[in-house]
Amino acid sequence: MKVKPLSDRVLIEPNPAEEKTASGLYIPDTAKEKPLAGTVVAVGPGTSEVKMEVKVGDKVLYGKYAGTEITVDGKDYLIMRQSDVFAII
Repeated sequence: MKVKPLSDRVLIEPNPAEEKTASGLYIPDTAKEKPLAGTVVAVGPGTSEVKMEVKVGDKVLYGKYAGTEITVDGKDYLIMRQSDVFAII
């Protein structure tokens, strides 16, 4: 991984968007919801005030508008502050 988050930031790989509904209908790309869960790929060192509680490999939930979308080597990621993460699942 070429990206190393700084301070209290985490790099998250979002889960893929749902392709079809529970009843089996396929969802078009324009109607797909942005996923609200993902896997932590990299973690910053924290700060003197913020101890990092998430670690690489954790499955997490985050807000709909949390983070900044980035693309590295053709893969999409989100980078956000640890405080934007709601829960570890």
